[in-house]
Amino acid sequence: FQCALMAPTDILATQHLRKLADWLQPLGVQVAWLSGAQTRRERDAALELAASGEAQLVVGTHAVIQDKVRFTRLGLAIVDEQHRFGVAQRLSLRAKGMDRGAGGDEAREPHLLMMSATPIPRTLAMAVFGDLDVSTIAHLPPGRSPVRTRVFAADKRDAVVQRVRELVAAGRQVYWVCPLVEDVAPTAAAMPAQRESGAPARGRTPRRNEMLELRAAEATFAELQAVLGEDAARVGLLHGRLAAARKAQVMTDFAAGRLRLLVATTVIEVGVDVPAATLMVIEHAERFGLSQLHQLRGRVGRGTDAAECLLLFTPPLSAMARERLQALRDSADGFVLAQKDLELRGPGELLGQRQSGLQALRHADLQTDAALLESAREAALWLLRHDPEAARQHLHRWLGGRLDWLAA
Repeated sequence: FQCALMAPTDILATQHLRKLADWLQPLGVQVAWLSGAQTRRERDAALELAASGEAQLVVGTHAVIQDKVRFTRLGLAIVDEQHRFGVAQRLSLRAKGMDRGAGGDEAREPHLLMMSATPIPRTLAMAVFGDLDVSTIAHLPPGRSPVRTRVFAADKRDAVVQRVRELVAAGRQVYWVCPLVEDVAPTAAAMPAQRESGAPARGRTPRRNEMLELRAAEATFAELQAVLGEDAARVGLLHGRLAAARKAQVMTDFAAGRLRLLVATTVIEVGVDVPAATLMVIEHAERFGLSQLHQLRGRVGRGTDAAECLLLFTPPLSAMARERLQALRDSADGFVLAQKDLELRGPGELLGQRQSGLQALRHADLQTDAALLESAREAALWLLRHDPEAARQHLHRWLGGRLDWLAA
């Protein structure tokens, strides 16, 4: 059978490709690569390897679920950082194995492995993943250091810049994360270029603080180069609009220590592993979600040296933003933060495509009815064993055409 691994960013997918190819190709396992940044010739060659079955493993980004991608015998579909994909996208990868079965006969549903370093609360997992096997790793990998988190208002920014300057001069490595790529005027013509970084889409009038007050990665890059003086050449810039080859080169230079300071957007949120980096600065931290902040903070503390995460915010803070920053400062436990995120944002649809917001349950509360939920799950398993037809009728009555969402 074949395997497919899908990751949300070129950086993470490339990292997987390199490691897996190093491990598997000496064993005679053919690995193919699919990415939107490929040339047509490269993409066509990869598609042929997947369709013929010659590629036993296909690694890539969203390109893996494009219509042209075909597998001969897909037996395992892996979604890394599954929270970064939509429900329909996760289902699309699973469906790739159901076009044809092994040898071209009846369709076979592939095994599905979903991975995420952003946990969801146990009560929600019981409902969403009730029919799946769940493995939980609740401790840091060996050799990791705890990360100290501090919160600063924007008027302390000069002190933070000075701290960065000292660390760079001492040979340490630093991330500086910004929410936008470049400063843009709030005009309709600028709208398409803003979508990647989370800025407003066309048709909505942007608020002043969205378009004028957020510091951009490019402006911050130029500013920090000026501040660092003789170390300016050691500052790198990374964002999603760079060509794939340029992004790869910047990350290679940072991982090798040739760059000491990396100014970036959230493209570094997942999959970036540089153990020597000891400081993470997140500008306009109030603009990020709690899970995203926790993921970004996870880019430091990956080695044995003490690490820090500095959250810069622009007052005034909303009550929810204040709670998010306080929760992140007080806890490094992803499961505790996941529970807080559930309280703040809501769980979304248990069987649908919305991944946050108010829940669709009419009476139950996932945060307070955990005991009832556990009893309900046990009753459901009993019914499946002893009266599967009654269980089928319940599923049809309550879920109808949404049964497929159970698999994503």
